[in-house]
Amino acid sequence: MDYKNAGVDIEAGYKSVELMKEHVKATMRPEVLGGLGGFSGAFSLNAIKDMEDPVLLSGTDGCGTKVKLAFLMDKHDTIGIDAVAMCVNDVACAGGEPLFFLDYIACGKNYPEKIAEIVKGVAEGCKQAGAALIGGETAEHPGLMPEDEYDLAGFAVGVVDKKDLITGETIKPGDTLIGIASSGIHSNGFSLVRKVFRMNEEALNTYYDNLGATLGETLITPTRIYVKALKSVKEAGVTVKGCSHITGGGFYENIPRMLPDGVRAVVKKDSYPVLPIFKMLQEEGNITEEMMYNTFNMGLGMVLAVDPADVDKTMEALKAAGETPYVVGSVEAGEKGVTLC
Repeated sequence: MDYKNAGVDIEAGYKSVELMKEHVKATMRPEVLGGLGGFSGAFSLNAIKDMEDPVLLSGTDGCGTKVKLAFLMDKHDTIGIDAVAMCVNDVACAGGEPLFFLDYIACGKNYPEKIAEIVKGVAEGCKQAGAALIGGETAEHPGLMPEDEYDLAGFAVGVVDKKDLITGETIKPGDTLIGIASSGIHSNGFSLVRKVFRMNEEALNTYYDNLGATLGETLITPTRIYVKALKSVKEAGVTVKGCSHITGGGFYENIPRMLPDGVRAVVKKDSYPVLPIFKMLQEEGNITEEMMYNTFNMGLGMVLAVDPADVDKTMEALKAAGETPYVVGSVEAGEKGVTLC
């Protein structure tokens, strides 16, 4: 008896590492110390010494049951972008710059080429966020997970000067809400998605004119990363008062998280186009409108609160960063929460 007969293939692990090295190297930043393969990742903090009061930020998350879609489509090169996005977008929400990222892949059986594809996506997400993929772990779990399945999660660390923290504390009545378009469903609500749509090859390969793609292609579209967009707004001289990453819980849970007591966000539902995939979901699943806005991003991946005098500069900066922004509402006095009208 040996470890391989017990279900853990050490040689496959070595091969996975070799295959992923080229992707990992493409994410390196000057602050990364040492090469790949150490017991820990080293990252120099020399570059943040000039900050008045540097604050470390962290975020950890996974892709939820969206990984099921990757299994069904046998497409594994974008799910890593989702894992990175879910973490770095939270760091960016606080005004921070992501510095580095670590991934964790748990699998029933290590198929080196598949693991390398997953990490390729993680590396792409890190490049989009400007973060170094400084380490990770691939854990083979025979008997605990089916051989052809895996789970993926990650952890990001960022930094911000304390004076630049986005806390929401200064939001007041009269401020303007700006929404940034999402790329689709992102990585939340897939347990409901998988109940609404048939998850088989025929259904996923069906092309829809209103989607401009197959159902599978639309659903697996990776989460948009907003790090560079928020950096562009900051460089334009705009002080973002509040920032909400629209993830699980949709509008109703996430928008109030950026608000101080005594103010209420008012979002106009007709101020931006709801993506066709959400309309399909609602109709096919007979889902109430309230549940849709309480589960999905409905076409907005982030919502910012800014002073009315900064709206034009914010919109221009977001467009220059390649985003599609909309003025979606305002802040009013009232009980903390969100009103959709």
